[in-house]
Amino acid sequence: MTLEPFSLPLDRPLTTANGTIDRREGFVVAVERRGERGVGEATPLPGWTESRSACEAALERARAVADGDGVDAALDALSPRGTPAARHGLALALADARSRRAGVPLHRHLGGTKRVTAVPVNATVGDGPTDETAAAALAAVEEGFDAIKVKVGARAVEEDVARLRAVREAVGGGVELRADANAAWTREQAREAVEAVAGPDLAVAYVEQPLAADDLAGHAALRGGPVGVALDESLVEHGAATVLDADAADLLVLKPMALGGPDRTRRIACRARSLGVRTVVTTTVDAVYARTAAVHLAASLGDVPACGLATASMLAEDLAPDPCRLEGGALTVPERKGNVPARAGSTGA
Repeated sequence: MTLEPFSLPLDRPLTTANGTIDRREGFVVAVERRGERGVGEATPLPGWTESRSACEAALERARAVADGDGVDAALDALSPRGTPAARHGLALALADARSRRAGVPLHRHLGGTKRVTAVPVNATVGDGPTDETAAAALAAVEEGFDAIKVKVGARAVEEDVARLRAVREAVGGGVELRADANAAWTREQAREAVEAVAGPDLAVAYVEQPLAADDLAGHAALRGGPVGVALDESLVEHGAATVLDADAADLLVLKPMALGGPDRTRRIACRARSLGVRTVVTTTVDAVYARTAAVHLAASLGDVPACGLATASMLAEDLAPDPCRLEGGALTVPERKGNVPARAGSTGA
């Protein structure tokens, strides 16, 4: 088991709840297992995962375990809740090695049974003024996207409803429209917003994380109507099992890096689906190894709604060429064995 640090510049700074970031930093994790080399990625994002230093420390401990007891024991030593990015890195490396040994693409190794050649993806439109928001949504549709996620919550509810209405008028009725509030609303504001966008004139499919991450009761009371409730941050706050047991979501937004790896994320998705809860796979602005694995994960699930995986353009540099092409609002699913073809180029370290 080896570790290689990397640091990749973003195409433009990204503002998060934990501040502005201009680089994505993490570790390439490589393992040798039964004659096959597998490569994974641990790219922590504070607020969603452990810190970079905690990730590195966890991976170093895992490497010590691997030296004595093997890489499978090292994976067992990593916590999916305490250090999810570290576990993601090693879990992906092992899955890559195993799928290469089996001679199948990663989505087949993960459990996919249907032939899926592409995964639909959404475009994300930021929190700009009304005209700017509508123009950005229309441009995305003209590029081939048929699902648009609009950031809301930083303005008054009335303003956000007006922005969503402008988007709907710009893109027409054949495009799925989503809203992401990033936990910004009170229960009263959320109820007001959901009622305002529920009609056929707007037809908003779902609102993502309308309330604070810890408010499962509020989400449970809000869901079940014509506008779905999707939970994202709440999965990190409580864990998927608690969210599902609380009947708090119509849909789960699954970030493999924040949930401890593609294997664990797929188990969460399968349990959610067995309970009638839909799932969307997305990233934490990851590099190519994690991003491609998320595409494989989505493909392994079969028929998925448009996922938040079209994030390659957010990086100014990457670790290897991207094997997933963006075509007509969908990412192609690689059919070569494993996850990503052999590395090429600099890691940007």
